[in-house]
Amino acid sequence: MIRVKVLVIFSLLILSNHVFAQRTKFQYDSSYVESSRDIIASRMFFTRKYTRLVANTPRFNEKLVLKPNTGLKMGLGFTYQDLTINASFPVSFLYPDKIGDWNGNLDLHSHIYAPKVIVDFFGQFYNGYKIDAEDRPNSDEDYLRKDLRQISLGLNLNYLFFGEKLSIAAAWNQSSIQKKSAYSPFVGIEGYGGNMRGDSLLLPTTPDTQGINFDKASYFMVGPNAGMAGTLVFWENFYLTGLAAVNLSIGYTKWRNVEEQKSWGVAPTFYLRGFFGYNGPRFAITTSYIYKNLNLIDVDQYDQAVNTGDYRINFIYKIYAGKSFKKNFNKVNPVRIIIKE
Repeated sequence: MIRVKVLVIFSLLILSNHVFAQRTKFQYDSSYVESSRDIIASRMFFTRKYTRLVANTPRFNEKLVLKPNTGLKMGLGFTYQDLTINASFPVSFLYPDKIGDWNGNLDLHSHIYAPKVIVDFFGQFYNGYKIDAEDRPNSDEDYLRKDLRQISLGLNLNYLFFGEKLSIAAAWNQSSIQKKSAYSPFVGIEGYGGNMRGDSLLLPTTPDTQGINFDKASYFMVGPNAGMAGTLVFWENFYLTGLAAVNLSIGYTKWRNVEEQKSWGVAPTFYLRGFFGYNGPRFAITTSYIYKNLNLIDVDQYDQAVNTGDYRINFIYKIYAGKSFKKNFNKVNPVRIIIKE
């Protein structure tokens, strides 16, 4: 049975696009960014999201990568006047490795790019993980863990210093067009927390994992970050956008293997975002990749990371809304209903 997941992040969209952009009077420089509230950016897209657990084995400096039971999905959506709605669903021929009798997953990403402000929210609720056979030393079988459950939440807030000249939204949802190349440093704060657990030890039982195996773990990390963003515009309406940030977080990680161990500390992490494509007045074809590395605090031999990614390709057709549509849409637009202009 195909289940459709509709991701409508009303509260975060209102917070960023309306409160930050409208109330604080942040506006784009029209010589750098072409922005119109009359455009409906309709899209079809293909996407794959994941949150992976990476465990480093101390003896041979190898990594065991636990991957969720997810695959490529197809979706439809639109962006219009501060409101974005996307719906994605699995398609069998795009999902060849999915194990059908396992419980489903819920993966929420909200990436909101208003003038001067960057907001990223992650909410992953996964059931079932595996280690591919080719990633297992001395084994030719997949390691399957239907019982492994992972919950991960994160929030990233950034201030873009030259955001009036640089539109990340143009690269992400094509609601505007970047006309000239621009760049900007940014600073902010981020926080992440989560837990993972299973009915027994989560890693394969081998001499290599004897000192790092566990059946339950939790973590929380928070700290400042800083980075650089930029868009290179070339030819006509082609663009290459990148954002890179480093973070130094303070927090704790807790593991359990019969006895519980907990450690506080500081760990460096990084966050990468890349966008490439063509963004014209009527059509757009774009690709994007988002990757968040979250190194956990080490405890004795425990050296692990929780890495989150989202890569997608978008096909966009832009429609210019007429007066009648705008009038009727404004009556039901939740952004305008909740926060009246």
